[in-house]
Amino acid sequence: MMPFLIALQFLSSLPLQLPRMPSPEEQGRSLLCYPLVGLLFGVLLLAGAWLLEDAPQVLAAALLLALWVALSGALHLDGLADSADAWLGGLGDRERTLEIMKDPRSGPMAVVVLVLLLLLKFAALLALLQAGQWLALLLAPLLARASLLGLFLTTPYVRVGGLGAAMAAHLPRDAGWRVLLLTGLACLLAGWSGVLAVLAALAVYLLLRRQLLRRLGGTTGDTAGALLELSECAVLVLRALV
Repeated sequence: MMPFLIALQFLSSLPLQLPRMPSPEEQGRSLLCYPLVGLLFGVLLLAGAWLLEDAPQVLAAALLLALWVALSGALHLDGLADSADAWLGGLGDRERTLEIMKDPRSGPMAVVVLVLLLLLKFAALLALLQAGQWLALLLAPLLARASLLGLFLTTPYVRVGGLGAAMAAHLPRDAGWRVLLLTGLACLLAGWSGVLAVLAALAVYLLLRRQLLRRLGGTTGDTAGALLELSECAVLVLRALV
């Protein structure tokens, strides 16, 4: 139970208080619970869509997006913003890129990327609601958080001494691969929607991980947040288009 509470506290804005200080091993095992947190988010979004079924669909899409952002406290949006600024301002240099990510201020690139991402999510949500394709509300947060588990399993964490480094060091790798495999299979069993969602999340994961290894030699907390946001957006947009 403790690893799940750690994951929920780390990935959400829910007012949770851990009963005690977690051990490094529990922090590592919390990564195994990331898909479960995504599943919880998906269930809450489905409940929101059901409650808003009779509302104007434009308003329902906007409220669902607001709920989505509120559930995570915009944590991952902040990571995407920092990554966007750093990628442009870093000019291809690893150390400069990492330094810019530490700056809490947001530059014009961060603002543009956030606006575009939220616009795409809103438009995709509206299209999905109009088509009655609610399953994407469950698959997008689930696969996005499973992608974080995959990232920690396959990619070095480059900020030495950070929380992410400690979590990655104590991640049970065999169990991690099993959780990842089971999550993917469960999504594929959802039919065509699940297949498209897995393909979208996998494509974003592979493309972003390749760029992270080229520029940084690994990942950071900010780039992990960027992966999550881009994965969610890709799942929603592809399902709305196909």
